[in-house]
Amino acid sequence: MNDPGASNPPLEEYLQQLGQQFAERLQQELPALAEQARQLLAVESEAQRQAALLALRDQLHKLAGSAGTFGFGGLGERARALEQQADQWLQQTQQQRQVLEAFSLQVAELQQQLEPTAPAPPLPSPPSAVPRGEPQPRCIYILESLGADGESVRQTLSTFGYQAEHYSGIAELDAALQRHVPDALIVDSELPDETQSGLQYAKALQQRLDAPLPLLVISAQDDFATHLEAVRAGAIGLFSKPLDLPKLENCLDRCFVQQQGEPYRVLIIDDDRDLASRYSLVLRGANMQVQMLHTPAELFSHLREFNPEVVLLDVNMPDCSGPELAQIIRFYDDWLRVPIIYLSAETDIARQMNAMLKAGDDFVTKPISDNSLVATVFARAQRARLLSMALARDSLTGLLKHADIKEQVAIELERALRNETRASVAMLDIDHFKQVNDRHGHAAGDNVIRALANLLRQRLRRVDSLGRYGGEEFLAVLPDCPADQAQRILDEIRERFAALQFVAAGQTFQVTFSAGFVLTDSQSSASELLERADRALYGAKHGGRNQVRQAD
Repeated sequence: MNDPGASNPPLEEYLQQLGQQFAERLQQELPALAEQARQLLAVESEAQRQAALLALRDQLHKLAGSAGTFGFGGLGERARALEQQADQWLQQTQQQRQVLEAFSLQVAELQQQLEPTAPAPPLPSPPSAVPRGEPQPRCIYILESLGADGESVRQTLSTFGYQAEHYSGIAELDAALQRHVPDALIVDSELPDETQSGLQYAKALQQRLDAPLPLLVISAQDDFATHLEAVRAGAIGLFSKPLDLPKLENCLDRCFVQQQGEPYRVLIIDDDRDLASRYSLVLRGANMQVQMLHTPAELFSHLREFNPEVVLLDVNMPDCSGPELAQIIRFYDDWLRVPIIYLSAETDIARQMNAMLKAGDDFVTKPISDNSLVATVFARAQRARLLSMALARDSLTGLLKHADIKEQVAIELERALRNETRASVAMLDIDHFKQVNDRHGHAAGDNVIRALANLLRQRLRRVDSLGRYGGEEFLAVLPDCPADQAQRILDEIRERFAALQFVAAGQTFQVTFSAGFVLTDSQSSASELLERADRALYGAKHGGRNQVRQAD
C-alpha cells in the first residue's frame, strides 16, 4: 500500500468500490426481502410461518448491521426496527394476518431507503511508519538536581547502550532541548533549587512540544498524590528512591519496543465478505496486518499460521455462531491471551452479555465508524501485546525466555527450508561471569547481563529473535544470514561489549563474551542445531574466550 502517513487515494478508491458493490447488492437483496415478506402471507402452517419469519429476521439483522457502515444509515435503522418487530413475533405463537400484511408492506418499502443518508465517515489517520535502518542509540535526558544520583542514572544508561545526558537545572535542560529533542525524559519530582517542581515543569514541557515525550519520574515520595500528579504530567512510570536502575531501564526499553513493534495482527471472521473487506481495508490503512476468514472450519490453520493478536468475530453466522467459535478458540492455552471482539447488530443487552460470557472480551454494535473500529482494535491489540511480552519475556533482560527462543529456532529452520535460505543460530555466554558476581556482587552481574541484552537488541535486526537461554547465556536466531555476515555481526558486538566500562562500589571493570554459531541445513533438526552451536561455543571458551567460532 502507499505511504500510510499521507492521504491514501487507493484506499479511498477501494472503499468507494466496496460501497458501490454493496449498493448493487442491495438492488438484488431488497426485492428478495420483499418477496420473503410476501410469502409469509401465503404460508398456512404455523410452523412454516415461524421458520420463514426466522429466516427473514436473520436477513434483516444482517442488513441492520451492514447498511450503516456503507453510508445507508436510514436503511439500517429501518431494518433494525423491523428486525426487532419480527423478533417479538417469534416469541408469540400466532400472528394476525392484517399485522403480517402491514409488516410485509414495510419490508417492501425498504427499497425506498436506498439513497445514502450521510457521507462516509472520514478515514482514521494511521500512525506514522517507523523508519527502518541502522539502529541509533536512544537519546535520554535526565533532570536531577542532586549530581550524584543523576550521574549514577546517566552512567548506568550509558552502559546499557543509551546516549544519556544529565542536567542539574531547568535552564540547562531547556538549552539542550533547543538543540535536540531526546527520545525520552527522566525527571526528578523534587527540584529544591527551582521555583517549580519537576512534575510541574514536565507537564508544561509536554504541552509545549509538538509530540509528548515518554516521561519517567523519579521521586523520594511514594504516595498516591505523587503518582496522580505524575500521570497528569504524562508519565509512563514512577520510580521511588533509592532507584532500582535495571527496573527503570526496563521500563524505557519496553516503551521503545512498543514504539518500534511490528504491525498488529488482526483476524476478521465474518460471513459478510463485503463488510469484512471494508473492515480489513480500514485496519490495513491504519498500519495493521489483517486476514479474513469466511469459513469457520479453517479456523485452526489461520490461528497457527497468522498468530493473530486480536480476533474480530461476527456473532450471527450460518452453521456456527460467533460465541461457539469463541469457545473453540478458548479450548487451547496458546490462544487464551488473544482478545475476541464481537461485532454484531445485536442491541439486546441480555444477548450481548450472554455472548460475552461465552469467551468474549468486548462487544461492538454494528454499524461502527472507521475511527471507532481502529481505536477499539488498537487498544485491545496494544494491551494484548504488552501482556504477551510480559509473560513470554525474561524480567531482567526483556528478551524471550528459554522455551520461547527455542521455539523460534524450530520456526526459523522450517521457514529457511521452505524459502531455500540459510539462517544462523548463535549461542553466546559471558566469560568468567561467576567472578563478576563474586568480586562485584549480583547487582553488578545483573547490570552486565542487561548491558549485553541491550547491545544485542540494538545491533541486531528487527527480524532477528533474541532470548536469554540461561543465567548468563543468550541465544540469537538470525534469518537469511550467511556465515560471513553472522561472523562479522557477532564480532562487532563482541568488540563493542568488551569496550564497555562497568562500575560497582567505585571499581571499574570490563567483561567479554564468547560465541558459537551454526548455519541451518536440511539434515539437522532444531535440537541438533542447538547442540552444534553449543559445541562451537565450547570451542570458543576453550580456545581462549572473547571470540566467535562457527560450528563444523
